Amino acid sequence: MISFKDKTFADRRATAATARQATLERFKARPGTGDPIVVERNAKRLEISVARDARAAERLSAKAAEEARLETERVTREAAERIERAARQEREGAEQAALEVERKAARDARYAARKGRKA
Repeated sequence: MISFKDKTFADRRATAATARQATLERFKARPGTGDPIVVERNAKRLEISVARDARAAERLSAKAAEEARLETERVTREAAERIERAARQEREGAEQAALEVERKAARDARYAARKGRKA
């Protein structure tokens, strides 16, 4: 059976120091900003970013055009409905006027008939 060994403060401090040293060496081993690989990678990232922004702008302009088209259709439809409503009201007004003329003619005819019987 493996026995548990208590680590001393010095052991823990040494382990932390070696870990810090390993991290520092990994950081120093990374290529610098002037390295051709890094420059190429950054250029590709920039190209992708520009393309992404262009697609986003295209989507926004397409959305704005679609909204403008829908708004135009809505305004046109409302204008057509308003014209139709006005024409219908005019027809109903004309029919109402014709009905009033007929009622007045019938009333005048009844009045004339009553006057003719009295005379």
